[in-house]
Amino acid sequence: MVLWKPDPSFYPSPRLAMQAPPERLAYVATVNPNPDGRPDALAVVDVDPRSPTYGRVVGRVELPYTGDELHHFGWNACSSALCPYAPHPHIQRRYLILPGLRSSRLYVVDTQPDPRSPRLVKVIEPEEVFARTGYARPHTVHCGPDGIYISALGNPEGDGPGGIFVLDHYTFEVLGRWEVDRGPQFLAYDFWWHLGYDVMITSEWGTPRMVEQGVDVEALLNGRYGHRLHIWDLRRRRHVQSLDLGAEHQMVLELRPAHDPTKAYGFAGVVLSLKDLSASVWLWYREDGAWSVRKVIEIPAEPADPDRLPPILKDFRAVPPLVTDINLSLDDRFLYVSCWGTGELRQYDVSDPFHPRLTGAVRLGGIVSRAPHPKDPARPLNGGPQMVEISRDGRRVYVTNSLYIPWDPIFYPEGIRGWLAKLDAGPDGGLTVDPTFFVEFGDYRPHQVRLEGGDASSDSFCYP
Repeated sequence: MVLWKPDPSFYPSPRLAMQAPPERLAYVATVNPNPDGRPDALAVVDVDPRSPTYGRVVGRVELPYTGDELHHFGWNACSSALCPYAPHPHIQRRYLILPGLRSSRLYVVDTQPDPRSPRLVKVIEPEEVFARTGYARPHTVHCGPDGIYISALGNPEGDGPGGIFVLDHYTFEVLGRWEVDRGPQFLAYDFWWHLGYDVMITSEWGTPRMVEQGVDVEALLNGRYGHRLHIWDLRRRRHVQSLDLGAEHQMVLELRPAHDPTKAYGFAGVVLSLKDLSASVWLWYREDGAWSVRKVIEIPAEPADPDRLPPILKDFRAVPPLVTDINLSLDDRFLYVSCWGTGELRQYDVSDPFHPRLTGAVRLGGIVSRAPHPKDPARPLNGGPQMVEISRDGRRVYVTNSLYIPWDPIFYPEGIRGWLAKLDAGPDGGLTVDPTFFVEFGDYRPHQVRLEGGDASSDSFCYP
């Protein structure tokens, strides 16, 4: 008799996920910004301190096409496979789904049998995505209880609306558009859910036309980038409510809901305030049967000599924080906020989500500060903490320094030299940079990081 058991990297609760063995490998999407015929690649980095190759690239998958611009990739399956209403306990966390934000192409990479030597096993061409969904520019991948969910910025012509489509867990067939009734939702970016409340949350950036040629200054100053959150009935796939942060608050990007499925709140990062160049983090929460939102963190711009600023910022005489990513530890205690403009990574204690408390900060790079890494303290860094990933136990934080090819040179005109750094987080707060871990990618630019066995932004849970 064959006994089938769930994948050991599926965890019923975030508490049990935190107790799992630490990650040994990190998978990093790296993008080639140069028109030289080299494709993007998935890099495998050794993150095991006991290994002789710690802090080195130990594997690499080069893609067959150029110009994809890999973005927020994810696993085919995760802990949500253990949810009672849509159980798939015999599927494995084995495949990585890599979206090409520029090409609208999708890649399926198999990390087995040797996790250090993943293999490309399937390519989903853009024409199939267009025909089955009406969407283009896939952005973010999340593994859900009943399929693989992918957000998209718009349609093949470069306009809106953007939205979400679904792949089959097993075959990776494109099933179709997710929304049944989108209501007033038009712009798209990130998404996630509260499985315990049958609710999905989505955020807004801009249509492909608004982002692919760099920052549209006219659209920005007129408040036309995204400034809303959208609440959806997850089971019925219908729009329920919009939460408008106000047109002053431009580009509502990353979403991080509470990991505990009994908690109905989460955090959204906002890149820029038109009022004063500050950035902010907002809390969405459920109250009296409806959803509300409020600002809980504001990070001011930093005054700067205009001679040290890129052209887009000279007249403002300041460096905006540019909050481009946030991440929440699995115990829902610490929120990490990346300030790509100033080069700061901030850690907040959000045990009381309505009143975050700053508990740690480090600087690496930055438009003006160019703070060095301790491994080479004499060399200024460019870029800044951008994508943030947290280990399951919350003790290690990984950051990369590239945002998006059309936007990188606007803020870092000299070009970005890609790097991955690791920070150590204290159990009660505080951050320090690991002086021995610094991975350089040269003229390739690293973006999303996924950790072997899951991380703080991979999984969703149905049990507290």
